[in-house]
Order: sequence, then C-alpha cells, then structure tokens
Amino acid sequence: MGETQNLHLSPRHRSSLKKPLLIVLLVCITSVLLVITYMYPQHNSKSSACAGLSSRGCEAALSGWLPVHVRKFTDEEVAARVVIKDILRLPPALTAKSKIAFMFLTPGTLPFEKLWDKFFQGQEGRFSIYIHPSRLRPVHISRHFSDREIHSDHVTWGRISMVDAERRLLANALEDPDNQHFVLLSESCIPLHTFDYTYRYLMHANVSFIDSFEDLGPHGTGRHMDHMLPEIPRQDFRKGAQWFTMKRQHAVIVMADGLYYSKFREYCRPGVEANKNCIADEHYLPTFFHMLDPGGISNWSVTYVDWSERRWHPKTYRARDVSLKLLKNITVMLQRFFQHINQTSYAITE
Repeated sequence: MGETQNLHLSPRHRSSLKKPLLIVLLVCITSVLLVITYMYPQHNSKSSACAGLSSRGCEAALSGWLPVHVRKFTDEEVAARVVIKDILRLPPALTAKSKIAFMFLTPGTLPFEKLWDKFFQGQEGRFSIYIHPSRLRPVHISRHFSDREIHSDHVTWGRISMVDAERRLLANALEDPDNQHFVLLSESCIPLHTFDYTYRYLMHANVSFIDSFEDLGPHGTGRHMDHMLPEIPRQDFRKGAQWFTMKRQHAVIVMADGLYYSKFREYCRPGVEANKNCIADEHYLPTFFHMLDPGGISNWSVTYVDWSERRWHPKTYRARDVSLKLLKNITVMLQRFFQHINQTSYAITE
C-alpha cells in the first residue's frame, strides 16, 4: 500500500512543481508581446484593425498605408501633356497692340449688330471680329462687321459640330498674333459694360473664364462613357456653360489637342450608350481644362445666362422683358457675384 500511494502521489507532486514554471513562462511571453506592441505600434494597430473584419473590411482598414496604384499615361497622353505644358509655360505677350478677338457663333444675321457697333466705336486697334454663320450669310449694317465671316459649316445643337465651330473661330483668330484674349458670343449676346472696362477686365485677368463644375447627376457625370477611358476618367468628367473667354495660351492648347478632342468627337453624342445623351459643347472644354490646367481657369463664365426655368435652353428675353432696370439689375448682380467669388484673383482698376 505504501508503494502504491507513492506511485499515485508522484505525478501529482510533479504537476504542482510545473505551475510556478508555467506562470513564469506566461509572464515572459506577455512581457515580450508588450515590448513588441510598444516598439511597433503601427503594425499592431493594423493587425487589430483587421481583427474580426471581413476581407473587404480589412482592405479598407489597410488602404491608408498600402501603396496606391497610379495609372501610367499612354504614349499619346505623354506626348499631348508635354506639348501642352510647354505652351502653358510661355509668358503672356501683352503689348500696346494687344487685342480682344470677339467671335460670334450665329446661324445668320446678328440682331444686335447696331448695339455692338456703338460698343466698338472709338476702339479701333483694340479688337478683332470673327463671324461663323452656320446657315445664312449675314446682312451687315456696321462697317466693323463687314466682311468678317470665316469659312463656316453647318452646326447642330448638342453635337460635336458646335465644338468644331468654336475651334474654327479660334483657329482664324489665332492667325493674328496681336489677339491675346478670345471671347465666344452668340447672336443673342449684348455687352453690359463699356469696351474700356471689358478690355481691362479681361486683359489683366490671370485666368481664362471657363465654366467647369462637377455635376454628379444623370446630366453631368452620368453622361460619361466607358469608351472614354483611360484618357478621361469618370472622376475628372466636368460640365459647364458653352460661352467662354480665354487667354491666348489656352486657345493654342485647344487647337493643339487631338487626343482628348477625339474622345468627345467619337463618344460624346446620343446613341453611343443607352440612356446617355452626352452634349459635347457642355463637357469638352470644362473637362479638358480641369484635367490639364485646373488652376488656370476661373470655373465660372463672365456671360450671364438665366437657367432658372430648368429647361434644356436658358431663358429667352422678349422685347417686353428688356428694360434699363433689368440690365442694371443684371450688372449689379454680376458685379457682386464676381467680388464674392474672386476678390483677389486679379487686379482690376476702373
């Protein structure tokens, strides 16, 4: 019995001896883990962030420190961007001979030609006029507009032909090296300020006045086509009013562009993708400048257009609507808007 009791007690005795040893080991392991946590807090936080998460949740947790993939430009993009950057580096060539090119995109005769004639009186040598009549040859009553038509083609609203007409006007205006600023106008436009004010405002601006904004709805980003990838990412797709004024450097890069223009020519039109009605003149220039020179544009236009009726076309002012009070109200409203948006972007003295 004594021997049997010794046999039973021996294992129990050895087990009691292991308990202090296990406690020591656990304390050592815990200490090591605490040291590692202190020395490598980032790695520990990343691990804890993934604890209990799905693979998608873990990817989201790690996205802050994993390398971000940046798409490499195609050969065509590299070539286009090199040319555009070199053009934008050219300093403005403002001289006493510098002129503003007024470019009229019209279906025919200009109904406000007499008003524009008064606007240009006494300002010879400070402006140029170019007319793109898309349907009928205009009949002129002002010597300033006589024989100022350029070679024109038919223009369809909402199609690339509208952009082609704009580029055609820019190309003709760029032939005169003294033209340093370019204004796109329709037959419905009238001036709200004197020529002298307009000249100083545009010539001394350090930006081109091109409307460009992000519209996340179906009539904005919703018009982006997958066919435009990879050169035009969806997140860079912009919208804006057609009417612009731009510096000479910007006019030159528009004419130099073939890559981005071709994407809009081929795919920004009805019928390419179901339920998408892409309108080239509302998206090409806003997207182009947002991608290639976002700091060089104002992101808003100096042409007043009333879209309050929320239709496909802006509000049309009939003869009974136009009064001196209306024109003064528009002028004051625009001045307040400009002062609020861009108080220090450029220096203008009256």
